[in-house]
Amino acid sequence: MPRIPSDKTGRFKGEFQKAFRNKFRIFRQRVRWDRWFPHMPVALAVGSLGLWNLLDGLARFLPGLPAMMNIKPVLHVGQLPLLHGLNGIPQALAGLVILIMSFGLAMRSRFAWAVALLLSGATLALLLHQSHLGWGGLIGFNGLLLISLLVFHRTFSRSSVAAGTLFSAVSVILLLGYSVFGAYVLGQGFSPPIKNLTTALYFAVVTLSTVGYGDIVPKSDDARLFVMSIIVLGITVFATSISAVIVPLVNSRMQKLLAGEKKRMRKNHYIIAGDNPLAQNSYRELKSRHFPVTVIMPNQPENPWMEPADLAVGDPSDVEVLRAAGGKDALAILALRVDDSENAFIVLAARELGGTAKTVAAVKNSKNLTRVRRVGPDLIIAPDVLGGELLAMALSGEEVSSETILRNLFISSEAAKPKTEGSKG
Repeated sequence: MPRIPSDKTGRFKGEFQKAFRNKFRIFRQRVRWDRWFPHMPVALAVGSLGLWNLLDGLARFLPGLPAMMNIKPVLHVGQLPLLHGLNGIPQALAGLVILIMSFGLAMRSRFAWAVALLLSGATLALLLHQSHLGWGGLIGFNGLLLISLLVFHRTFSRSSVAAGTLFSAVSVILLLGYSVFGAYVLGQGFSPPIKNLTTALYFAVVTLSTVGYGDIVPKSDDARLFVMSIIVLGITVFATSISAVIVPLVNSRMQKLLAGEKKRMRKNHYIIAGDNPLAQNSYRELKSRHFPVTVIMPNQPENPWMEPADLAVGDPSDVEVLRAAGGKDALAILALRVDDSENAFIVLAARELGGTAKTVAAVKNSKNLTRVRRVGPDLIIAPDVLGGELLAMALSGEEVSSETILRNLFISSEAAKPKTEGSKG
């Protein structure tokens, strides 16, 4: 069996990879991949973990609830007859917090990501301890969830004041409930003893606010450890809450002061997508005629050839990037990238965006004229195709006219249709 040359094998592999990337990009655009992945699957997984903890904790707590309603203030934890049921309370509260954080992850909240990471790690450690370092489906799910939170940490970068306020309020309420319940249960360990929920609420508020009047003092070891825990948790929760609410407001204000007023979105301008001689010359000529131009590039250029105010960094084939560049109100969108397929995707994104902007696509290879035409650009410019044809005409002695040059340089979408057999000659 004859062997395929290595260069042909490499070329075939490269073409296959390129075709696969193009099809995958089309799939991502159709399913609006960037709008829900990966934050929505991670949020659903975290919500499932929180729901499991909540239901498991309630399953341990509810059977002994009637007896727990008759709990009287005790001196220390060892006097409680229902420790197994009481152990379900922290697990249920942790599950409730994790479940709430899943909604924050759906909004890409950084605060929710940090809380979910800590609680999922604590849940994994607890499961490993209960199973004596064994392995199970729930442990594997929790481990994969923890890895996903670490891998996709950059996705959760939003600092929302509304989300921060919601999560801070939930954290404060849960901490207050823990403080009141603990102060009431360990009431005999205080001097004077805490014998009702009103006194427990008063002590919890005074302690969490760090006022400390000294009228109620912990005497037993359990009571002192409990007071130490609510002091540490109170400082942590309040500090986190302040940072989640105040810091985004301060950062937003500082950005406005340093960057000045936000630039208005341009209208009646030209958008150029590309970083090659054709794009650079088009930019210079349009600017020399005093037309507003926005250049979209995937990365920040090392040697910018455009004015800083005219540069937009992002993927020009992304609809949101075109919308941010004012593509809906532009006069024309020029897809002048080196890769013909990328230019076709830019035209598709412009079509999806809508608006009245004309679309221009550059083509380097004559074989791609038909494919680019199918995406429907208003105009196709093919300078490389023109150069090859002019060279062939000059060498063969054919007459080169201005009409021939213009016809081959600017090709309308209809003119790029392939010739049929009946139209040859």
